[in-house]
Amino acid sequence: MSGVLQPFVSLGHWVWGLLVTIVVWIVGHDLAPSVLYAIKVLLLIICIVAPLMVAVAYLTLWERKLIGWMQVRIGPNRVTFFGIRWLGGLAQPVADGLKLLVKEIIVPAGANKFLFVLAPVMAIMPALAAWAVVPFDPELVLANIDASLLYIMAVTSMGVYGIIIAGWASNSKYAFLGAMRSAAQIVSYELAMGFALVGVLMAAQSLNLVEVVRGQQGSYGFLNWFWIPLFPLFLTYLIAGIAETNRAPFDVAEGESEIVAGFHVEYSGMTFAVFFLAEYANMILVSTLCSVMFLGGWLSPFPASWPVLGAPNFLWLLVKVFLVVSTFLWFRATFPRYRYDQIMRLGWKVFIPVALTWIVVLGAWMQTPLWVWWK
Repeated sequence: MSGVLQPFVSLGHWVWGLLVTIVVWIVGHDLAPSVLYAIKVLLLIICIVAPLMVAVAYLTLWERKLIGWMQVRIGPNRVTFFGIRWLGGLAQPVADGLKLLVKEIIVPAGANKFLFVLAPVMAIMPALAAWAVVPFDPELVLANIDASLLYIMAVTSMGVYGIIIAGWASNSKYAFLGAMRSAAQIVSYELAMGFALVGVLMAAQSLNLVEVVRGQQGSYGFLNWFWIPLFPLFLTYLIAGIAETNRAPFDVAEGESEIVAGFHVEYSGMTFAVFFLAEYANMILVSTLCSVMFLGGWLSPFPASWPVLGAPNFLWLLVKVFLVVSTFLWFRATFPRYRYDQIMRLGWKVFIPVALTWIVVLGAWMQTPLWVWWK
């Protein structure tokens, strides 16, 4: 049994290691390795999904507070925990969640009820499934598979089906129009994101996300990260990720002044809340992938020779994700909404040509002595 529990000592595994040890102690006899592995995977899933849901909830609060500061407003400051005044606003996500939980779910009379309820599940499922291959440190990753990048591309491309089904199953012209606009936008920018990932594959010489981060290790801190040689692809991936999540200024699918919230106009209660959660979960996912593929993941931005700050740590990944996801909110408060033709032109006539051109430049660059981003 001690041999089975040895991996539990690594960073991040102490939580499920302790719980498995308690279960083994309660049972009083050895468990089969397959049972221990199943418990380990289940606890790891809980340790990923539970903090993610909390982060999604409080990202809504951070968005409202950050935009409020930018626009010289206060933001949520009334809802407290048990009346403690210095916690003003911190209970706002809890209040919003409870409100949506108790609201009635109204299904339109002409809607396809099964698909109407299935659509929100299909929207949030890819946003959660993609986290299976995201590395938080060299040891803490649910599934350290060799084709991590292919898995990310395959899983995240499934989210568009939830949007299309939601618009069609609602039996509403406004919802259907919003779904078609959103689907066309997502498919367009998915191509640019895919070409950006090709550049990451070329630079790292691997499809494994753990190896992608290790390929950015070096003595010069952030100067070793892929954001320097892949800067055009980094910008392409980040902006395409904003468009993929239907965030401003690419939120024409939810244009309130045009099509009244788009594909989820007929949704209420928890069915609407699931769409809401999927949007913010995708924001965190795109920010995490940007941090892992272009910003060094868990690596420190300081030189490795620095005694404490230069050490790689899971906290560095959290800081990078926080900064990248804050840019999503910054863009929403800064830029006006694009017209639909402008969005399509940006995706097809700007991002895709830029990504393809830089892939050619990158391939030539890698054949010269000037390419220094090897392991």
